[in-house]
Amino acid sequence: MKITAIETFVCHARMRNWIFVKVVTDQPGLWGWGEATLEWHTQSVVGAIKDISQLLVGEDPRRVEYLWQMMYRQHFWHGNGIVRGTAISGIDIALWDIVGKIHGVPCHELWGGRVRDYIRLYCHLGGGKMEDFYETAPGDAKRFGDLALKAVDEGFTAFKSMAVPETMSLEGLKPIKYAVACVAAMRDAVGDDIDIMVDCHARPSPRMGMMFAKALEPYSLYFFEEPCWPETMEDIALIQRAVQTPIASGERLIGVHAFRDMLERRAVSVIQPDITHCGGLSEARKIGALADAYRVSMAPHNPQGPVSTAASIELGFATPSYIICESVHKDVEWRNDVVSEGFTVQEKGRIVLPNSRPGLGIEINEEEVKKHPFQQEVLQRTFYKDGSVGDW
Repeated sequence: MKITAIETFVCHARMRNWIFVKVVTDQPGLWGWGEATLEWHTQSVVGAIKDISQLLVGEDPRRVEYLWQMMYRQHFWHGNGIVRGTAISGIDIALWDIVGKIHGVPCHELWGGRVRDYIRLYCHLGGGKMEDFYETAPGDAKRFGDLALKAVDEGFTAFKSMAVPETMSLEGLKPIKYAVACVAAMRDAVGDDIDIMVDCHARPSPRMGMMFAKALEPYSLYFFEEPCWPETMEDIALIQRAVQTPIASGERLIGVHAFRDMLERRAVSVIQPDITHCGGLSEARKIGALADAYRVSMAPHNPQGPVSTAASIELGFATPSYIICESVHKDVEWRNDVVSEGFTVQEKGRIVLPNSRPGLGIEINEEEVKKHPFQQEVLQRTFYKDGSVGDW
């Protein structure tokens, strides 16, 4: 059995271009689907996949770890950068899809079987609609409360918000009071039985991140995400030690070595590897095992397309440290038209029951994908009041 081609299909989904990866074999009807979506770097990733494919065409797709080692270690440059790491991830996910299909079982059965009966989903405020999630403005507290109620009405028991505004490295009370007002409105709207997460998007400086974390501690967040740059890992650890709120980070880290450093510093209570960036399912499983050794929870970053979601769910059913799956469902109206899925989502509670189809249990409709060809993603830029460049 040999790999005959590695193909990419770009599907414009407004904020992102989903990059679907199809690994084709010489066995009729046998292929695997992966995803390598990286917003604002679409053409770079497609090119990287083309470069890496030289290593794999003609190889046996069943040798997943062997092929991962080749993709990561060959061509001199290791695959620990975001573009190459994303390309490797997309191909690796597709290889596991093939192995599951060969053996006629879902991927989680390849990894020792289910460790849980269902997986809980959480949503973004607005369901993934860019304007409702990323854009903030003065007087937003009521809007945050209304969107929180809507998420609960749609069956979710957990949701994530961007209640922390863009701030300079040091500001006064205004942004702190803004964040407190928005989180208080959400908690008042949904009560104590719903889990609320707040994502800082690594916008704050370490000191501002500390101030936000302490100000929001009374609201018992499920987790407080990326309070400052991941490059300042020691500062994330200081924030975690200063508050009871679980701190989460990791979506921008590539490979098990980066997560080892985070865990050794006891920097977080929740790691968030992105399966489409960190090295695929092969590397995510190693990261999950490391998290289990440190008794740290795992909640993968997953705001991308449907293959990423299917891969995250398969990982979750076989990974003890896994606690919840990020999901978007309203980023584009036609999301479900491009994919058929093997797992089932119960609307009440938004819980996922196991996939019973082989591999990832999904199939991409290539004709539907062609209806949404590449377009430049919507640019997101941040500038502070004085005109200096900020973090989006």
